[in-house]
Amino acid sequence: MTQPLLSRRHHDPRPALPVLEDLRLTLARLHELCGIARRTLALLVAGQVAGPVYWIAPAWGSDPLNPDGMRSLARPESFVFLSPRRPEDLLWSMEEILRSGTVPLVVADLPEPPGLTPVRRLHLAAEAGMATGPCAPLGLILTPGEGGAPGVESRWRLEPRHSPGAARWQLDRLRARTAPQKTWQMAQQDGAMRLTPAAIAA
Repeated sequence: MTQPLLSRRHHDPRPALPVLEDLRLTLARLHELCGIARRTLALLVAGQVAGPVYWIAPAWGSDPLNPDGMRSLARPESFVFLSPRRPEDLLWSMEEILRSGTVPLVVADLPEPPGLTPVRRLHLAAEAGMATGPCAPLGLILTPGEGGAPGVESRWRLEPRHSPGAARWQLDRLRARTAPQKTWQMAQQDGAMRLTPAAIAA
């Protein structure tokens, strides 16, 4: 009987959600979005998802999203908003929804980055959801400032760089398991977002 030999070939890449040219998010994993415009980036991701989006935000200290402002990036009618009253219920809710495997995108707008253990639990929940549910769920956590949640699959920062008459942003890939840091300029052209590579600021 012939024994299979070890191969140096890379395994097939995990399925990912294509958002923009170089912005792809691996499914069944947890990603972190930070920066002043992190909610704009999350809405841009949500606009690429077919199906419901669950948006979890604390019942205290944060303003709800404005459907009129969302409409240019995502479909407000596809959102389900959850507002837990206890801090511990934010990640618990996200974990349970990811584990169900029935919701393609779950977003948690957090007051601070979670620790490594909660992040690992969310990864495991998303992987369990992919194995048992009808879809491979994607988890996004939105964190203030520079973010910094340990163990996330990738970390992205979006900052506004608007000028008179032009809506522009700077997108930074701060961390990714399989890609280096990189910076782009993002602008809306002909009704669609476009990325232009830029040098990382020193």
